[in-house]
Amino acid sequence: MIYCIGHSIISPLGEGSQANVEAVKAGRSGLRLYTDRFDSVEPFCASLFDTPQEFVPLCIRSVEMAKGAMNIADPLTIFILSTTKGDHLDLLAPAQLIARHFGNPNPPIVVSNACTSGVCAQITAKRLLEAGIYRNAVVIGCDIQTKFIISGFQAFKALSPEPCLPFSPNRKGLNLGEAAATIIYTSEPREGWRLEAGSIHNDANHISAPSRTGEGAYWCLTDVLEGVEPKEIALLGVHGTATLYNDDMETIAIERAGLQNVPISVLKPFFGHTMGAAGVVETIIGMELIQRGIFIKMLSGFGGVNAAVRLRCE
Repeated sequence: MIYCIGHSIISPLGEGSQANVEAVKAGRSGLRLYTDRFDSVEPFCASLFDTPQEFVPLCIRSVEMAKGAMNIADPLTIFILSTTKGDHLDLLAPAQLIARHFGNPNPPIVVSNACTSGVCAQITAKRLLEAGIYRNAVVIGCDIQTKFIISGFQAFKALSPEPCLPFSPNRKGLNLGEAAATIIYTSEPREGWRLEAGSIHNDANHISAPSRTGEGAYWCLTDVLEGVEPKEIALLGVHGTATLYNDDMETIAIERAGLQNVPISVLKPFFGHTMGAAGVVETIIGMELIQRGIFIKMLSGFGGVNAAVRLRCE
């Protein structure tokens, strides 16, 4: 297992993990209607920064806030960037710029696996640290919305013109969001949150539609539940996009895994869908909300990919 030694979130709700947690506790959402953010794009509801951000500087600010006095130029530290679109579809170059900014000598790793990227990046960190290849991992999740992304989701008819309503019979679709978040993990044992288990499954159902039986999500939950009883789980963080098929799929997977009575966390109504940042942002919020216990985070994405992690703090 690996241990969390620092984290940060920068989103339209605030700078720093604590500011974002307090916003969620207060019920404050970053979602609002945009009518002229991008040329030739229909009005859409999203959570966007007031001032347009640049990808690399935003990631660097997030890492600076998370690392404290830690030396992340250490050759035993690896940078892992989780993103779906990177800097205008450039994925590797921004990761290299971020690592170089901090003087880290290792080639960074980019994880771009649709909406599960942030959870998959944490699982990647777990595997590398437990294998003894590195001692520390800086996991960064970031995505910034563009005309390309907004218009693409509008073409899917997946965007809601109003704040999203996950799992509601009146849901109309998802809202997109922007954020950068960082979690730093170490293999050196210490008190606090530790990442105990992770699982990735692809149900190979469809290029965009999830499995109607929640197959991949169910197997991810089954894997991370090994050795744990549902009654031990303090919180289950779900994807909760408010799209018709995703919410139905998650509900089926949760019931199949016997977790229907576990409290759930649904954060898209606060942050929107932050894509490559979602798994990192929502893991941090979950850890901060419950303070101690067992927290499971599950995400699903285009192409049939599903991922889940189990974290514990005693």
